[in-house]
Amino acid sequence: MTAEFDLAMGEVARLEDVVDRRALAEVCRTFFELFSISVRVFSREGSLLADAHEEQEVCRYVNTLGDGRRACSRIVSDVKRLDPEGEAVSHSCFTGAEYRVVPLHYQGRRLGRFVIGPYVPAEMREVPRSLLVIDSRVDAETARAALHEMPRVRRETVERIGHHFSRVLDLILFSGHRAYLTSNMHIASVRESYRELVDKNSKLQDAYDKLKELDRLKSNFLATMSHELRTPLTSIIGYSDMLEAGIGGDLNEEQTEFVGTIRQKGEHLLALITSLLDMNKLEQGTMRLNRKHLDVRVLVTDLQKTLTPSALKKGVQLVTEIEPEIGNVFVDPVRINQVLFNLAENALKFTPKGGTVRFTARATEFAKDADDFGASMFDLVETAVEIGIIDSGIGIAKDEQNKIFDAFYQVDGSSTREHGGTGLGLSIVKRIVDAHGGKVRVESEPGHGAAFLITLPRDASFE
Repeated sequence: MTAEFDLAMGEVARLEDVVDRRALAEVCRTFFELFSISVRVFSREGSLLADAHEEQEVCRYVNTLGDGRRACSRIVSDVKRLDPEGEAVSHSCFTGAEYRVVPLHYQGRRLGRFVIGPYVPAEMREVPRSLLVIDSRVDAETARAALHEMPRVRRETVERIGHHFSRVLDLILFSGHRAYLTSNMHIASVRESYRELVDKNSKLQDAYDKLKELDRLKSNFLATMSHELRTPLTSIIGYSDMLEAGIGGDLNEEQTEFVGTIRQKGEHLLALITSLLDMNKLEQGTMRLNRKHLDVRVLVTDLQKTLTPSALKKGVQLVTEIEPEIGNVFVDPVRINQVLFNLAENALKFTPKGGTVRFTARATEFAKDADDFGASMFDLVETAVEIGIIDSGIGIAKDEQNKIFDAFYQVDGSSTREHGGTGLGLSIVKRIVDAHGGKVRVESEPGHGAAFLITLPRDASFE
């Protein structure tokens, strides 16, 4: 029967698997002290598990004689081989002593046996002849005196001792069996949990490998798109410009409008492709930052100059508020200009005619946890610059503010469709700012405009 079957059925296969040997040895010792009779416990296979005994004087004397020693060895071997199926059996020794061999059953299974003895039956009155003739050198008086030292017990008493010892062993086995089941159930549970964990890890690894392959295919697609779409789009935009300029001949008003639409949609598609490529580079970690020291005042002033024509055309006022002695930041000029232009263009887009867009810049401090555990007493504080782009437009709801930096997320389908947009701009903004070791946040209420605030550390050492 397998261990798993034994466990499932609550059965015990081997005595040594469930018995507490210390407790077993203690029981044997207690019975020996009470009755002065040796007790030995054997497994079903004949292994000695516990014993408490004292060599008897007659045994010691017989073992000094050659024939007696050999006869004694045979008796011990015979007793050890006895394995009664049902009832206990007695085995006589040539000394007149007896051994009581009691089978040990638990849950209907024979697990082992225990041996009581040797002892002299109280009914025996004379020294048996078998002792006196076992060896030619036996001294009758010495043998008689030695045999007299062996415990004398009535057979009924030995039977009761065996019965009580069996009861005690039943309790020990029950306790050990319960602990054995608990332990094995725990082991089985751990094994099953481990098997499930291995299975889940295998599935997760498969899913990860598939996602990694999909990511590789996406990167390859974007790389292909960069070459296959940007090149013809550039040609379309270029030829549209030439047609609008009249290089191919004069155009009537309707033709000019059509060509302008072609150029406008081409530029929009090219911007979308460029945004996708930028997003891919940021996700892959392949976008390199070429940092330089930039004057913040010049950075913000140039942004205002770039957007002034669009603001005038829409009827929106641009205001610049820069602290004196604002100083420099160490950033990638191309990428930071991309961030500021993206935010400023959004602010202008969502600000109605007659509204205001403010560009602000002020000195501040930038705190970063020293060990990323958030312990404020260990925060590292660095000087930084906060650049704000604040509009008086439609604003952003509170529950949307944590989502607007997700790729392709658009706050309101209707307003976004009205003003245009791909849902990538703010995601790119956040990733570029993060790559600089900075932070970007938004403060807004619906109907009261939105403020996008970018905090950039002054030094590259703060990455």
